Amino acid sequence: MSPKRLIINCDDFGQSPPMNEAIMHLLEERKVSSATLMVPAPGFEEAADWCRRRGQANVGLHLTLTSEFDAIRWKSLTGHSSLHDESGNMHKTVEQFERHADTGAVMKELAAQYEAVRRFNILPTHADNHMGSLYGTATGRSHILQVLKQCAKWKLPFRLFRKVHPADPLLSSIPGVEKAAIKASALAGVLGVAIPDYLLSHPFHIQEGETYESFKQSMIAKMYDLPEGISETYIHPAVDHSRMLADIPDWEKRVWEYKLMLDADFAYAIQDAGVVLTDYEYIRKYGKASKVSSAFTLARELLRK
Repeated sequence: MSPKRLIINCDDFGQSPPMNEAIMHLLEERKVSSATLMVPAPGFEEAADWCRRRGQANVGLHLTLTSEFDAIRWKSLTGHSSLHDESGNMHKTVEQFERHADTGAVMKELAAQYEAVRRFNILPTHADNHMGSLYGTATGRSHILQVLKQCAKWKLPFRLFRKVHPADPLLSSIPGVEKAAIKASALAGVLGVAIPDYLLSHPFHIQEGETYESFKQSMIAKMYDLPEGISETYIHPAVDHSRMLADIPDWEKRVWEYKLMLDADFAYAIQDAGVVLTDYEYIRKYGKASKVSSAFTLARELLRK
């Protein structure tokens, strides 16, 4: 039986000081696999400077094209009008981004975010995508081909998945997601971009009747149900902060995620379930999509489009 390997990534590193505090602590204590930097957000420089001073190795790039909260808004680095709404900030929703963003402007913005991280002498270990805005889930207008080409240029793994875990509450509910995963993993294989086998999610918002204890038990159960191969799950940890609790929807869930990573019951479950915590360096070495002939043919046809 192959080991069950899991990446726990902290998204939104740089969104705000309370998130930075939580993520820095978890990285220091090695309770998580990695984190990804959110360049346009107001806490980015604090997070990036901390990474630079520590020589933090397991930090990637959280490619950001949306700005969803009223209390924390940000603009693009490049300033193209198609990347902004009427407020002058990045679009609030994925649908707005997909409908209005110019593809050339998107690619310039992604390049600018990468260069901003490199200016802090940080070499990202991987890339992922805030709110999944590049995946085309809202209107079908995807930027997967473009971002995979960019990741190939950067020599970075990217957050995608080859298979859909039937128990995943988000991905398993999306029509046509399995076919889309086959196409995307084929493209990744041809371009030499390493990706995980599975992406595992949990509800971002607090569910009706949900408590910290019920949330913890659901995450522990996930450890025992982990599929064989390399999986990634992502969290948005934050420390308790009165202003954020008042202004950011479901901020309490972020506090729960931080608490969970420090919870002895969760640490025991990982060990007891035989789960091996790993990171994107492992995926870079061993997680490249296989180039079977059928996948190669499919990807080649997609690349012509």
